[in-house]
Amino acid sequence: MSQATIRTHVVLPQDIVAAVDRLVGRRRRSAFFAEAAAEKLARVRLAEAAAQVAGSLADADIPGWETSEAAAEWVHALRRADDARRSVSQQER
Repeated sequence: MSQATIRTHVVLPQDIVAAVDRLVGRRRRSAFFAEAAAEKLARVRLAEAAAQVAGSLADADIPGWETSEAAAEWVHALRRADDARRSVSQQER
């Protein structure tokens, strides 16, 4: 980690600490918990952002988003187009 660090005290269940130690070793425990906390913070922030914009397009008329099924097909079509572009790009190399 390139950021400044501080030492802190947290209380964790013994079985979790033991499982982490078996997985990464005692010397990598702090890095593991820091990474896990960063991932959790990112998920919470994303959920908060999603909650803030939820329903903001409810009154918008967006072709292809009439139903959840139509929106899912729209997403799948975009992904297929991206896959096709990547395939052509890789073939040109």
